[in-house]
Amino acid sequence: MKKLLSFLAMAILVIGLVAGCGKSADSGDQKSGTIGFSVSTQNNPFFVSLKNGIEEQAKALGLKVKIVDAQNDPAKQANDISDLLESGVSVLIINPVDSAAISTSVEMANGKNIPVITVDRSADKGTVVAHIASDNVKGGEMAAQLIVDKVGNAAKVGELEGIPGASATRERGQGFHNVADQALTVVSKQSADFDRTKGLNVATNMLQANPDMQAIFAHNDEMALGAIQAAKSAGKDIFIVGFDGTADAEKAVQDGTLAATIAQQPELMGKIAMDTAKKVIGGETVEANIPVDLKVVTK
Repeated sequence: MKKLLSFLAMAILVIGLVAGCGKSADSGDQKSGTIGFSVSTQNNPFFVSLKNGIEEQAKALGLKVKIVDAQNDPAKQANDISDLLESGVSVLIINPVDSAAISTSVEMANGKNIPVITVDRSADKGTVVAHIASDNVKGGEMAAQLIVDKVGNAAKVGELEGIPGASATRERGQGFHNVADQALTVVSKQSADFDRTKGLNVATNMLQANPDMQAIFAHNDEMALGAIQAAKSAGKDIFIVGFDGTADAEKAVQDGTLAATIAQQPELMGKIAMDTAKKVIGGETVEANIPVDLKVVTK
């Protein structure tokens, strides 16, 4: 009888150890799990570079990443993120289409205890462990000051705004007006949704309504490139400044068709986002706001 009891006790001990090992392995798997990344659009070179930075750094760090493209649709982004959360990602990186609309998705992730990192554009509500972006307000100020310096005080300028509701739109516009409202004459401003074709159409209308316009500030390079086409069609020499520093924009600067672009570093943003995700998975404390430097690119 004593031998039987000893055998049973030993069996229970072994089963307990095996179960404990299984639990530890599950915890380890969770810590090295997949990173979810929701990008606003891949129909824009800036965000393609951002995605490339994410992918390259994930590979370098040995992390898995699942990427979904919102195609500039807040509703699609919400559905994509819901799917990512249900798939059990360890960390969620979001490049929001709309900073207000994304708040529900951030709060949903909070409810599941999945850490959220935002890139380039912020979320209006919900808890985010880190936000990685350029200083968009400063960039807007840099653009306006460049126009003042090159075109002159009280120069008549148009503004091509980005997607309404996006934090980058608000911040770049705020920075631009910090300077422009004091030193320039803003004769027209209208949203072109960060889109090249819309930038062309809106800039065409602006130039027709304001034939004495001297400069245009576009909240991103895609709209600026559209504005170049509009100015060319109108036979006008317009001082145009973009924002992002995409390859197409930098080429246009060297060609002399684009006066300047306020250059971001989207690939670096992506790499920093993935580095930050790895730290979060490892339980490290990360900075709430991680800035990425800007520079003015001129010929």
